[in-house]
Amino acid sequence: MAKVIAGASTSLDGYVQDAAGGFDALYPDIDELLASEYMRRLQAQTGAVLMGRRSYDLADDPDGYADSYEYQVPLFVVTHTAPAVPPKRNERLWITFVTDGVESAVRQAVEAAGDRDVMVVGGATLIRQLLAADLVDELAIDVVPVLLGGGVRLFADGVPKRALETVGVERVGGRTCLRHRVVRG
Repeated sequence: MAKVIAGASTSLDGYVQDAAGGFDALYPDIDELLASEYMRRLQAQTGAVLMGRRSYDLADDPDGYADSYEYQVPLFVVTHTAPAVPPKRNERLWITFVTDGVESAVRQAVEAAGDRDVMVVGGATLIRQLLAADLVDELAIDVVPVLLGGGVRLFADGVPKRALETVGVERVGGRTCLRHRVVRG
């Protein structure tokens, strides 16, 4: 059965966006990251992607997901309102806008993923909601050696206490990629 893996890049001081809402400082190595064996493994194990609406809206052109998104799998966007015009799709990637909550979004993504995993790619609010609902099996956190000094924290107040087990540590460029399993029971 698919695992739900919440992934994010964060600064050393715990921010996924700077005070102006930008995140470019967290991806100075984007070309190296996208070309890495690490990314190829993530892509191979991912059967569906889950993201929040704000993360989805970061794309300049929503049709670009079908053309060039690094995960060419079904994409599920948690939102209050679906767009009037659905974005472009291809035989591997189509976008489903889920308006009835995170539980429904996870259920649909797990079903679509089959025997592969569901990768949660953002944002921080969605990841916190999934943790609060106990819907995350693993955290895949890339720590980038930069201090942003403020902005949006990945783990803000209200994140439930969870025991974690380290299942992987890897370096890709300057980032340290941490993988932790959520310990249950």
